[in-house]
Amino acid sequence: PRGVVLPVAVKEIPLKLLEKGKTYVFFSHTIKGQARNMPMLRRLMDLGCQLIDYEKMVDQNGKRLVFFGKHAGLAGMIDSLWALGQRLDWEKIPNPFGAIKRALDYRSLADAETALGEVGAKISAGALNAAQAPLVVGFAGYGHVSQGAQLILRNFPVEEIKSEELEPLFRNPDKAKLNDRLFKVVFREEHMAKPVSPGQSFELRDYYRRPEKYRSRFEQYVPYLTILLNCIYWETRYPRLVTKDYLKKLYGVDSRPRLRVIGDITCDTNGSIECNVRTMDPGNPVYTYDPQKDTASDGCKGTGPVILAVDNLPAELPLESSREFSAALSPFVPEIAKADMTVKFSDCLLSDPVRKAMIVYQGKLTPDFYYL
Repeated sequence: PRGVVLPVAVKEIPLKLLEKGKTYVFFSHTIKGQARNMPMLRRLMDLGCQLIDYEKMVDQNGKRLVFFGKHAGLAGMIDSLWALGQRLDWEKIPNPFGAIKRALDYRSLADAETALGEVGAKISAGALNAAQAPLVVGFAGYGHVSQGAQLILRNFPVEEIKSEELEPLFRNPDKAKLNDRLFKVVFREEHMAKPVSPGQSFELRDYYRRPEKYRSRFEQYVPYLTILLNCIYWETRYPRLVTKDYLKKLYGVDSRPRLRVIGDITCDTNGSIECNVRTMDPGNPVYTYDPQKDTASDGCKGTGPVILAVDNLPAELPLESSREFSAALSPFVPEIAKADMTVKFSDCLLSDPVRKAMIVYQGKLTPDFYYL
């Protein structure tokens, strides 16, 4: 309708810009009770606002409808390959990845993939250092983020293997000859956790209902990975993928293990990747975590894995991200703009995806979000 102003953003809106009674639509990062955003949530409530969160806009099967996950994966994979090249260059190890730039340094995704394809051609010709072979890229998770990250590997010669094939791969007496391809492994929940009770089998629904009955088993795969892409949704009730204690042991046994880069695309500080100790930005996207000192230093130099920890990765591919996100969001904008937000929440005529995503209505938490 003419004259309607609907505050639509991507991420959190600063407190000083919030206005009384308005309906806001953005990624609020509040649904896990994130401490840093509770003041913003309280301010929205005090002002009698409505808050709709993209993360909770889902269909009848719980599938998200408005998301950036694919583009976070695309940018995160490009940046992780860039970080690998920077790290190996610092170690003075010949490698083809040094020619790769950060995602934000390419004019478009197409330009990035053209450049990556040139690196892929060199790898096909055997450009990997024999000590690097086999070079394994592991993906934790298989959703939108992971799918985006995996798409980038189409520019390289890749052989996909199963998790149980990792150890035999490294027992291959001719593994140094596997320098003409990358190896890809996609890890699912059953690879990340196992029941605490001996003899109990992993059951997916039970894991999500009662994660306290499970503990991590993922670290058995880490020694075989050169790059780990973390693409999973995580809460504190779930086991971690990689702990600080494990990395301290790993780097205590071997000062230079295979693991060079952890691309924490989901970017939960002190989360499933415990050594993700702070959030970076696209212009300065990585730091090196020293497991022995429990310290982090900007860049790719030093002891320990390089950590990619950027929480707005889609911004590095602005053209493609904007177009696809807008296309997903635009069908919902008219109904939100037209909705009468003065009636009771139960009487507000909104579609199920929008209703489910309404965290605050008239300054009060809606029933699904009372826990906040």
